Amino acid sequence: MSPSPLRPWSPIPIHDTAEPLIPLPLELMRLEPHPYASLGAPYGEGCSPFQLRSGVVERLLVAQGELQRHHSDWRLAIFDGWRPVRVQQFMVDHTIASECRRRGVDRHRNGPELEAVTADVGRFWAPPSLDPATPPPHSTGGAVDLTLATSDGEPLDLGGEIDAIGAVSEPDHYDPSRRSERLDGHGGTGVLELQWHRRRSLLREVMAAAGFAQHPNEWWHFSHGDQLWAWRQGAAAAIYGGWDPGRG
Repeated sequence: MSPSPLRPWSPIPIHDTAEPLIPLPLELMRLEPHPYASLGAPYGEGCSPFQLRSGVVERLLVAQGELQRHHSDWRLAIFDGWRPVRVQQFMVDHTIASECRRRGVDRHRNGPELEAVTADVGRFWAPPSLDPATPPPHSTGGAVDLTLATSDGEPLDLGGEIDAIGAVSEPDHYDPSRRSERLDGHGGTGVLELQWHRRRSLLREVMAAAGFAQHPNEWWHFSHGDQLWAWRQGAAAAIYGGWDPGRG
C-alpha cells in the first residue's frame, strides 16, 4: 500500500528548464553519514543525494547569507537533496514498516489500522510516482531538507527530528497561540517551545527571502522550482520536473 499519488500541486504543469544538477559546494554543510544511504537506500553508483539544481544551490547560498546576518555563527545544514524515485520508494516502504512496528500494526494485513498508517506517512512522504506529470519533489532536484547548525557543525534543536511522523513536524507546531492544541506529548516547557518556534520561524524567513516555499507539513522541507513551489507561490507552472541521472 502506498500514499495517494495526488497532491494539491499535482495538476500544475511542468515546463522544465533543463537546468543542471550540481554538487553542493563546500560552503554548504552536509549532515553525514547520509541517513537514507546508511539504511541501504538504492542510490546507485555515482548518484549522490547532496546535489541539487544549480539555481537551488545559488539560492541556498543566498539563504545562508541571510541567516548569517541574524546569527553570524550559524549556518544551514543539508540533510537531503536530490532523491531518485527508487530511493523514494525505498523510504516510503521503510517508513510505513517503521510506523507499523511502532504502532503494533500488521503491515501485511489490510484494514483501517494499516490505512491510517499509510495516510499519516503520506502527509510527509510523496508517493514514488514515475509519471513525468507528478514527480516527487525531491526527485526534481528542486527540494531540500535542512536545518540550522552552529559554525562548528553542531545541529541546533528545532523541537523535532527531521522526518518525524506527526503534528510535531508542522512548521508552526510550537507557535505560542497553538499551545492548547498540542496533545502529542511534544509540548516541552514554555521557554523551549518559544526557542523552537523562533528557530523554525527564522529558518522559514531566510529560506523565503531566497525564493523558497515551505512544505505545509514539514518544518525542514523547502522547494524552489517544483510543483509544490509553484502551488505555494501561485506560479502558472513548475520549472523543474523529475531529473533523470542520464541527463547529467
